[in-house]
Amino acid sequence: MEMLLAILAVVGGVAILAWAADQFVLGAARVAIVKNVPTLVVGVVIVGFGTSAPEMLVSVLATVGDEPAVAVGNAIGSNIANLSLLLGVGALLVPLVVDSRTVKREALLVIVAVVALGLAVQGDGINRWEGVGLLVGLVLALLVVSRQSPGDVLGDEVAELADTGAHRFSVEVVRTLVGLAGTIGSAQLLLWGALDLADEFGLSGGFVGATLVAIGTSLPELVTVVQSARRRETDLIVGNLLGSNLFNALGVGAIIGIIGGPPLDDTSLTVIAASASVVIAVVAALAMWTGRTVSRLEGAVLVVAYVALIPFLA
Repeated sequence: MEMLLAILAVVGGVAILAWAADQFVLGAARVAIVKNVPTLVVGVVIVGFGTSAPEMLVSVLATVGDEPAVAVGNAIGSNIANLSLLLGVGALLVPLVVDSRTVKREALLVIVAVVALGLAVQGDGINRWEGVGLLVGLVLALLVVSRQSPGDVLGDEVAELADTGAHRFSVEVVRTLVGLAGTIGSAQLLLWGALDLADEFGLSGGFVGATLVAIGTSLPELVTVVQSARRRETDLIVGNLLGSNLFNALGVGAIIGIIGGPPLDDTSLTVIAASASVVIAVVAALAMWTGRTVSRLEGAVLVVAYVALIPFLA
């Protein structure tokens, strides 16, 4: 009976999380655009932060609950899933042409960010000073990537996604708050169910965080990938995944370190998963730069690579 409840908690948490986080991102983007925030900044900051909000909330809850492996595994695992599984799925739906100068800058910053997180988790995990360093890195990265590029296609695609034409400001504020509340509640539900299943099957917290929890918290990115693929907004797909990785590596990593917690002792995370996140970030960036397109073949390779990596994280 307890295992059934845990499964229902995971399934319910994931389902609510996908809907709530999508509403949070949509509402926040519309509110920002109505208030005349440049669409390019909305795409980088609002959408990037919004889609990584589930990872942030789950990692905060896990850190406070003395589950550092789940917290770190969620951050690193989501980064891996974003640039292998989700980027691959997006490329299989439609070849991802990358024209945005902003996205290309973002790709370089993501490589630096995942390397910084990988270094920070070595030893006993992320300490407070490393957390502060990651936070400073996030601020600097956002300043660089939000620099205005006149005519950048990413801004136009963000405006199409938000579709602010006939929407009331007050309604979008309510949408944002409801989405945030739903994200918080479903993140707690997902974490509770995942930890119970880990205990039931004898799985490590790091493995559960890097796989089950990471995939669950990456669903908002998947929703954006599918929506954008239908509109062939390929720069938005790539920009969304890269922006989420920036916040995961630097923002989530910073919060884990600043809150503090028990030492982290899981080499599958600190060595294998951290190294894999760097390799995948480099491979994904090369795929974007070669011919400015992530092809369907490259997408299939990324999906296969993700599936092949899973057993090594146990």
